[in-house]
This record gives sequence, C-alpha cells and structure tokens, in this order.
Amino acid sequence: MAALSPRSIDCDPVSANGFPLNLGSPQFSNAELDDLARSQGCLAAWRQALAYNAVSALAGVTGDFAVAFHEPGGRTLMAVDRFAIRSLCYRVDAGTLRFAARADELADALTEIDPQAIFDYLYFHIIPSPRTIYKGIFRLPPGHCAVFENGQLTVAPYWTATFEVQQGASFGDLKDEFRQLLKDAVARQLDGSKAACFLSGGTDSSTMAGMVALASGKPAATYSIGFDEQGYDEMAFARLAAKHFHTEHHEYYVTPDDLVRSIPLVAAHYDQPFGNSSALPAYYCARMARADGVSKLLAGDGGDELFGGNTRYAKQKVFGWYDHVPARLRTGLLEPVSRSSVMNQIPLLRKGASYVNQAQVAMPDRMMTYNLLFRLGLDAMLTPELLAQVDQQDPSRQQVRVWAQARTDNLVNRMLAFDWRYTLADCDLPKVVGTADLAGVAVGFPLLDDRLLAFSQRLPPSYKLKGLKLRWFFKEALRDFLPVDIIAKKKQGFGLPFGVWANAHPALKALAADSLYSLAGRGVVRDDFVKNLLDQRLPEHPGYYGEMVWILTMLEQWLAVKAPRFRLRG
Repeated sequence: MAALSPRSIDCDPVSANGFPLNLGSPQFSNAELDDLARSQGCLAAWRQALAYNAVSALAGVTGDFAVAFHEPGGRTLMAVDRFAIRSLCYRVDAGTLRFAARADELADALTEIDPQAIFDYLYFHIIPSPRTIYKGIFRLPPGHCAVFENGQLTVAPYWTATFEVQQGASFGDLKDEFRQLLKDAVARQLDGSKAACFLSGGTDSSTMAGMVALASGKPAATYSIGFDEQGYDEMAFARLAAKHFHTEHHEYYVTPDDLVRSIPLVAAHYDQPFGNSSALPAYYCARMARADGVSKLLAGDGGDELFGGNTRYAKQKVFGWYDHVPARLRTGLLEPVSRSSVMNQIPLLRKGASYVNQAQVAMPDRMMTYNLLFRLGLDAMLTPELLAQVDQQDPSRQQVRVWAQARTDNLVNRMLAFDWRYTLADCDLPKVVGTADLAGVAVGFPLLDDRLLAFSQRLPPSYKLKGLKLRWFFKEALRDFLPVDIIAKKKQGFGLPFGVWANAHPALKALAADSLYSLAGRGVVRDDFVKNLLDQRLPEHPGYYGEMVWILTMLEQWLAVKAPRFRLRG
C-alpha cells in the first residue's frame, strides 16, 4: 500500500466508559488507512490497523490519540500516543477488561485508595503511570499499547526514544529546517477558529505567538497571567512578546482570593491527586481565553524537554565530569577525604565534598538528591500507618527502569527521554489538558509534533547543551525572530507564589491549615509535622516549604471530594 504525508483526523469518543473509546487526532501515514478514517471514521481505520500486529501498526500512526475497543473474537486492544496527551485507564474485573479516559470513571464504592500511590504523589507531586490513586486501576504509559485476550493482559511499548545523530548537516540547513517544521507544526494545530495561545513570556510561548502569525497570516490572540508579588511576575516579558508580534493581548492578575475559590474546583476536576502548582494559573489563563470566545489554545510545552532547556541538564553534566577523574584518584583520595568531618567545617571544602558525594550517586537517583520528601524526613513527616503499607524504594526503581529505556549513549539525550515521561507525559501535559478542559477549551502542543520530535532525536547533543548553555540551537535558530531579552531571560513560566500568600492571606492560610490537619486526621501525615510546617517552616521559608504545603493541600482537597471516607487510621 502506498504511503503519503499524514493528515490529522479528529476523532470523537464513542463511549465515555469503554465500548469503545476513541479520542484525539491520529495521523495515519498509510494511504489506505487514511482514506478509511476519512470515509468511515477513525475507529474503522484503527480496527484495520490493529487487526494483526498492534506494535508494528502503531509505528505508522502519530498525533495525539487514545483508542480502545473489543473485537468480535474476544480480543481487546488499547493504545495511547507517544506523550500520552490523551489518557487511557483500565482495570480487570472478574476476567473482564474495562477502560475509560479517566481513572475515576472506573472506580466504584468498593475501590480502595492505594497507599503506595499516595507515597508516589508525595515523592513526584504527581502519580506517574502506570499506577493511579486507585488499587487495581492503571493508566497506559505513553507510547504503549495493550492486548487483552483469554484473560491475559499484555502491556508493551510500541515506541521507544531512539537517538540517531545526523552527521554533516550545517547549522544553517538545520536552522532552516527547524523553522519550517515549527511553522508547519503550528499550522497543523490551527483549526479555523480564533488562533490563540498561552503567553508566559518565556521562549516557548513567545515562539508560539510569533509562529501563529506566520502560519495563519494574522496575529495571535495571547493570554497571560500575572502575580502582584515580587519575584513571581513575568508580565513584562509577556508584554514584550505581545508587542513584538503585534498580538491581541489579554492579561489577568491572579489573587489569593482566586486561589481560595478555585483550589477545591481544580483539585476535584482531576481524576486523581495532582500537585503541579502552575495548574491554577493555567486554569485562569484558559478561562480568560474561553470568555473571549476562544475554543482552542496552543501551548508551548515541550521545548525544554526536546531541545535541552532545563537547568538540571547542565547541572548533571557538571556532575558527569567526575566520571572522567582517574579511578585511583577518586577512590584513593577524593572520596575518603569528602567523608571527613573536617570538610564540613570550611564552606569551600564543604561544597567540594558535596560535589564528590553527589557525583558518586548513579543516575537517575542523583537528580532526586534534593527531593523535598526525603529532606523533610519520612519518619518525621509520614505516619507509621502509611509507612507500613508502602515500598519506599519503589519510586527509585520506577525511574531506573524508565532511565534505561532510551536508546542512546549520551547523558543529555537520556535526560531528555526521561523527562518525556516524567515531566511531560505525567506532569506538564495533564496540567494543561486538565485545566483547559475545566475551562472548556481544547489545547494543542505544536512543539510535540512528531516531525519536531524526530528532528530533536537526530540533532547533535552539543547543539542542545553547548558547554553549559541550555537549548543553544533553539535560541540561536530563533535569534532573529524572538526579542533578545526573551532569549536571554531565565526560565520561570507560571510560577505560583502560593507559599508567600498562604503565609500572609488569612483565608488562604486557613484553607491550607484545614486541609493539612484533615490529612493528618486521615493518618497520612503526622500532626506534629503539620504544626511545625505551618507554624515554623512556612514563615521562615515560604517559597521553599510552600511547595509541600501546596502538595498536601491539593491531596486533601481531592480526597475530600473523591474519597471522603478514606482513612489509614481511626
């Protein structure tokens, strides 16, 4: 069968709870399947594509999608896209497979909350797939498919991140190709409605604003959120991008009162506890766009993770230099000396000892050295009832498995692939999709276009992190397109000043305190920890400890609506 350039086809769900489920805009590269999808609908194309070997068939399908259906012979097939932009959950009851887009749609009055999932949430601030908050209910990981037949469920990846660096291409050629791919990716996401995008003032959202104008021939409508709090407001950069690209610009300043009203609403909208604190600003941004008549927003998520923009990439590269120190010098001098008590008495030597001690930790565990859960202390924070029911090492084992999956020998590329799972699929994309859905707006992610993904996979790692310069190629390729000040700015996004506000605003402080003490009453966290966190640590360092207050508040707000009777004690 002949192949052609794939086109997006919007699919509507046939069922909200499993018979069958058909979401997203898959792109069938096979000409026959493409024609079938257009003439008979996506489900007909899916049935034919997956009739024989699901893994090989899915290699020719891109775009965002979630599909699940039963076949006449008794087999059930399920699959989600490479970044799990569309979600698919499942459970097996008495030999029968059930599936739905949301985990809570599969739960009933007898479904138990999983203590391990609560521990995972406190560790990651989200619950990574395949686990969900419910025992026995699972989420299909990104780039995975599943076959259920004769009572047996087989889950496997159909796509694995594979990096094959292109040799010999000049910067100029790569730049031209990249900018054309960007423009085309934005054009594919425009659906004829009012062209609009989030605008934080960062590199990615500003790129979206500019590319919308190139792709549509008219300025984008842009939507920005600000905070009247020093160190958190980036509205000046958003205004700079809006002026540069002549956008139809809209702004809203989120207040502490907004959080008091909206925290319960946003927390309960997700199908499980979700702790990304920028969800609230994203919700207000999407709500503002919806009130302005926008039906779809474009988001800039993915630029950092495809092109090397997160600070941890440079940090871990520095730690990686330690591997080049001769082994005899490491084990015979540096490591014994770093453990000496004398090293901790002099600031400069203490930093050197810290470097050596962290460099000895294997990746990806090294990236969790500063995990807030462990820095606060498990025994000091969590109840014996919770600790008795969880495996404290399971999050580390999860990450080690994911870390090993990417096909690359390069540290930077492996970190990117790792973030495609934990930062994008499990955290940032659900944040944007969930809050946009709550506001009644669809969302598209041009930077996650499969052609841009393929481009990233063959781009030299030194172009992503040049020395210690983050996302070097992306910025250089757009240097004459974006404002210079935006290229030079540090990454921030829609950072929420929750800790600062929760420490000073009476109503928000009361909401947080009520939530945390209620969570203590459920037996999740210790009462004395809550008191110390709210009365001492939060006032001393609101920006740092406010993150844990937020995480616990969102957990309790979700439980209060979705599992009010949940208790580990009492």
